Amino acid sequence: MEQKPKAEKVILVGCQTAEEDLHFTYSMEELASLTSSANGEVLTSVSQKRERAHPSTYIGKGKVEEIAALQEELEADLIVFNDELSPSQVRNLSGQIDARIIDRTQLILDIFAQRARSREGKLQVELAQLQYLLPRLLGQGTQLSRLGGGIGTRGPGETKLESDRRHIRRRLDDIKKQLSVIVQHRDRYRERRKKNKAFQIALVGYTNAGKSTLFNRLTEADSFEENQLFATLDPMTRKVVLPSGYTTLLTDTVGFIQDLPTTLIAAFRSTLEEVREADLLLHMVDMSNPDYYQHEETVHKLIKDMENEQIPQIIVYNKKEMKHFDFVPTSGMDTVQISALDSGDRTKLKQKIEEVIIGLMEPYYVGVPATEGKLLSQLKNETILRELNFDEETQLYHCRGFTLEDHQIAGKLQKYSI
Repeated sequence: MEQKPKAEKVILVGCQTAEEDLHFTYSMEELASLTSSANGEVLTSVSQKRERAHPSTYIGKGKVEEIAALQEELEADLIVFNDELSPSQVRNLSGQIDARIIDRTQLILDIFAQRARSREGKLQVELAQLQYLLPRLLGQGTQLSRLGGGIGTRGPGETKLESDRRHIRRRLDDIKKQLSVIVQHRDRYRERRKKNKAFQIALVGYTNAGKSTLFNRLTEADSFEENQLFATLDPMTRKVVLPSGYTTLLTDTVGFIQDLPTTLIAAFRSTLEEVREADLLLHMVDMSNPDYYQHEETVHKLIKDMENEQIPQIIVYNKKEMKHFDFVPTSGMDTVQISALDSGDRTKLKQKIEEVIIGLMEPYYVGVPATEGKLLSQLKNETILRELNFDEETQLYHCRGFTLEDHQIAGKLQKYSI
C-alpha cells in the first residue's frame, strides 16, 4: 500500500485591502482548504489590514518579523500567501523568513500537478508552472546568476540564469507542440460527435460543488470523487439517458475558483473547450457554502470571459440537505435544487434537463411504416419521443415528438410527415 507523504506544516498569510470582511474571511478559509488538498497542515493564519499590499514585502515590516518569530516557534516548513507575490516580494520575504515562501497561484499549481492523470493534464500543468516560473527566475536569488558550468551551458559569457531561461523556453515550445497534437486529436473526436449530432451537456461550477459526485451517479462512471478542491482535472465524457430514452453526452470539467491564475485559464484549454462545444451547461452551486453567491458569480464571469454566455444554462443548487440559512436562488434562470446523492432528485434533474432540451427542439408528427425498424429505433434514442401508436389500418406507427432542427434525422422525417 502506498504511504501518504508526511504533511508539511504551514502558516497562512493574508492581506485585507478592502472593507469586505466576509469575502476576505472566506478567501482565507478557501486557502486553508487548498492547503489541506495539497497535503499541508495549517498551524495558524496571520492577517493584516492595509490600504494596499506592501510593494516589497506584501505585508508590513512588523508583520514580517512576527511571522519569522512564529515560524521559528512552530517550526513551520512553508508560508503560504493568499495573493500572487511578485518576484521581488518572494526574494525579500525569503531573506527574512527561514521557510519556503509560496503564493496562492503556486499552491493551486501544486494541487493540479498532484491531480493530473492524463498525459495532456500533466503537460498542461507543466506548461502553467513554467509560464509562472519564467518571469520569476530573477527572484530565485544568487544561486542562479553565477556562470554556468558544463557542456551546452557555456555561451559567450552566458550566465546560469540565461541558460535556465533558454531551457525553460525550449521546454515550453516542446510542450506546446505536444499539446497541439493532442488538441487536433480531440478536435477530430469532437467533430465526429458533432457529425453524429449528439446533444452535449457540460457540468461546470465552482471547485468542490459536487460535480463529480453527480457525474458518477448520472453516468455510472468512475471519475475521481473526493471532498477536496480540484478533485477533477481531466475532462471525462459519458452517456446519460434521459427519462424519455433520449441519449445525451455529459462532460465533467475542472472546478472554477476565484482569482484563477491566467496561466491556468490558458493551460486548461481542453476542459474549457468542452464547455465551448456544449449545447447546455449544468452550472452546479454548493448551496451549503456561506459564500455560494460569490462562487456562482465567479463561474458566471468565467463563462462570460470565455464568450460562452449564449449557451443555455440550468443552475443546479446541490447539497440541499445542508442548505445555508441565507440561501436565496437566482431569479430569472432555470434552476433546480437537489442532493446529488438522492436518486429522486437526480430523476427530477433529468426531467428538468429534458424540459429545457425540448425548448431547443422542433416538434414533429410522422407516420412510419412498420418495415422501418431502424428509423423507429433512432427516434427512440436520438429524438425525444412523446407518443408512439400503431395504426392497424394503415400499418403505420404514428410518432409524435421533438428533434433538433439540424439533426440528420430531421431530413428523413420530412418524408413521413403527417
